[in-house]
Amino acid sequence: MEMVKCFMIVLILGLCHVSMAAPLEEKKSHRKTYIVHMAKSEMPPSFQHHTHWYDSSLKSVSGSAAMLYTYDNVIHGFSTQLTDKEAEQLESQPGILAVLPEVRYELHTTRTPEFLGLSQAAALFPESESASEVVIGVLDTGVWPESKSFADTGLGPIPSSWKGACESGTNFTSANCNKKLIGAKYFAKGYEAALGAIDETKESRSPRDDDGHGTHTASTAAGSVVEGASLFGYAQGTARGMATRARVAVYKVCWIGGCFSSDILAAMEKAIDDNVNVLSMSLGGGMSDYYRDSVAIGSFAAMEKGILVSCSAGNAGPAPYSLSNVAPWITTVGAGTLDRDFPAFVSLGNGKNFSGVSLYRGSPLPGKMLPFVYAGNASNATNGNLCMMDTLIPEKVAGKIVLCDRGMNARVQKGAVVKAAGGIGMVLSNTAANGEELVADAHLLPATAVGQKSGDAIRDYLFSNPNPTVTILFEGTKVGIEPSPVVAAFSSRGPNSITSEILKPDMIAPGVNILAGWSGAVGPTGLATDTRRVDFNIISGTSMSCPHVSGLAGLLKAAHPDWSPAAIRSALMTTAYTEYKNKQQMQDIATGKPSTPFDHGAGHVDPVSALNPGLVYDLTAEDYLGFLCALNYTEFQIRSLARRNFSCDASKRYRVTDLNYPSFAVNFDSVMGGSNVVKHTRTLTNVGSPGTYKVSVSPETPGVKISIEPQTLSFSQANEKKSYTVTFSGSSQPTGTNVFARLEWSDGKYTVGSPIAISWT
Repeated sequence: MEMVKCFMIVLILGLCHVSMAAPLEEKKSHRKTYIVHMAKSEMPPSFQHHTHWYDSSLKSVSGSAAMLYTYDNVIHGFSTQLTDKEAEQLESQPGILAVLPEVRYELHTTRTPEFLGLSQAAALFPESESASEVVIGVLDTGVWPESKSFADTGLGPIPSSWKGACESGTNFTSANCNKKLIGAKYFAKGYEAALGAIDETKESRSPRDDDGHGTHTASTAAGSVVEGASLFGYAQGTARGMATRARVAVYKVCWIGGCFSSDILAAMEKAIDDNVNVLSMSLGGGMSDYYRDSVAIGSFAAMEKGILVSCSAGNAGPAPYSLSNVAPWITTVGAGTLDRDFPAFVSLGNGKNFSGVSLYRGSPLPGKMLPFVYAGNASNATNGNLCMMDTLIPEKVAGKIVLCDRGMNARVQKGAVVKAAGGIGMVLSNTAANGEELVADAHLLPATAVGQKSGDAIRDYLFSNPNPTVTILFEGTKVGIEPSPVVAAFSSRGPNSITSEILKPDMIAPGVNILAGWSGAVGPTGLATDTRRVDFNIISGTSMSCPHVSGLAGLLKAAHPDWSPAAIRSALMTTAYTEYKNKQQMQDIATGKPSTPFDHGAGHVDPVSALNPGLVYDLTAEDYLGFLCALNYTEFQIRSLARRNFSCDASKRYRVTDLNYPSFAVNFDSVMGGSNVVKHTRTLTNVGSPGTYKVSVSPETPGVKISIEPQTLSFSQANEKKSYTVTFSGSSQPTGTNVFARLEWSDGKYTVGSPIAISWT
């Protein structure tokens, strides 16, 4: 599968928790990191260069503060450490747009190509040297360069347009790079300013990956073909990234203490300088307006330069309004399952069996029924049922299999706690928070995870039987699991809490039990007590679904070099599917019911169909500026975000519903009596053959009349544009009512689908 000259960045960091950077200096100063946005066009003529102006502005409020980074691509400005008072003084100066406190982010945390239909479709994608011109950059925890996923066999010279480099540091030199891994840098100034110098006995002050997450995401997006890959024999087969011939460049921005926004912006700045064309980011956190969100700001700059920005939706599902990365210039990716499972059954002494999942591979359990105990009855702690550190009583668990409840601490850590107390196995039960979602882990002792219903039944058995017994039966790897995909319970959900008229997430992709490359510095569980080392690991999260879309975006860019980022996203969205081959609706594992556009967006990606979508919804930077005007952003706020002088036209009526997005989110006021009317305008661009498209909406929408004008669009040539208007007329409904539908344009050859979500608030 070959690609055009395009450079991709995969910024794969993870769902984050916002926290203020830790104070660096003594209490009297309380210095912390700020990111300073400057109005570059307002630089006084006395300064020869903008960096001199930045330095002078900083020195006017602090004699000791120094700039950590200066930025020119992602924002105009710099980062530095200031006291609250100094930050306030700086923000009041001429030419200063905003002084924003730094935010700390944390990571979210083989069969996929076949499942997506790529294995049989290689001939559909372009075959030329352009494939190896693609560079996928990964902003994450770094890279384990010795992984076979980064072998450069068969690759030609490094692309001449590549401007990046490999940086030396702890346990890493430029010799670790090759024709596959062509770039590697690390960014730690913000991290060290906040938390002090990196402890090089615990993590490498270099691009080397001591965590595993970065190696996994990079190899998912663009790993080379590796035959005979597996984790302890599980998921045995050929491992390969989505874009196997693409080059990889790594930008390490995540450390033990988190991922700091000043470092992230610096890495994005460098990535743009390196001539990238796609950014994919699995980080987010907080619900900030776009002009206060460093990632949204940096992503706007990337979009302006033709870079597709793809982000993970977050792992805070299934709660509503739990999404990260909802800016419309970002592609937001949720997670679904594959058709592969790793069954491990719980067999009780009463003859009943319950299905679970596990990746345990080690010494087997004795071939007999074993004593069984509930952790809550083997602990003096109030939360003893959770198998937290040092909460189990060894005398009550020694030689037994222990039932632990999910929650609070890591799933694999619960097994380590049981093992440390003398237990010989574990059954891990979901609670209501996780429902029936099963995530497989490479446990340190014989263990399996079961859903809430099974867990309740097993717990009832334990409480009712004076001498309960159990064993675990490990069944290896099974494929062809149905239904699949289903939406993962952890995948963050809409509605969009920042701009409710923009439907998010945009789509889902595989994110559960994904096999990919791993770091040699850490075991598959990530626990310090795990001394095992593996070449590949199986983990889950929207951090895993994001690089799938990043690689797929590269494949589409290869086939269609003239497509904009919005066109690529549109192709992925309008060809995504929401029903199985048997015509049943896609399921949500959290509810056991059909999923909705708030869960899956446009649906699950289908890259083969996305290659030829027929029509696309395109967008330009000017369209997004109009969107900001519709949000009533001030001139200052727009300048902070877009780094340019731009004034909204007072004579023009801007509407969020006119943004040419490939989906529809409609909000009605439930308080208003009578009818609510909302109009959306869209424009389609022909990227297929000539044809006449007719529109349809299904299913019926109770309480809402949907009318489309015109109902037919005819295209006679490539890149021809045609517009249409959708009018939603809603009757009064109770607050909290949601109605979902799907709008499709079809000419008999192509079907261009858009999800519709209608809410009464």
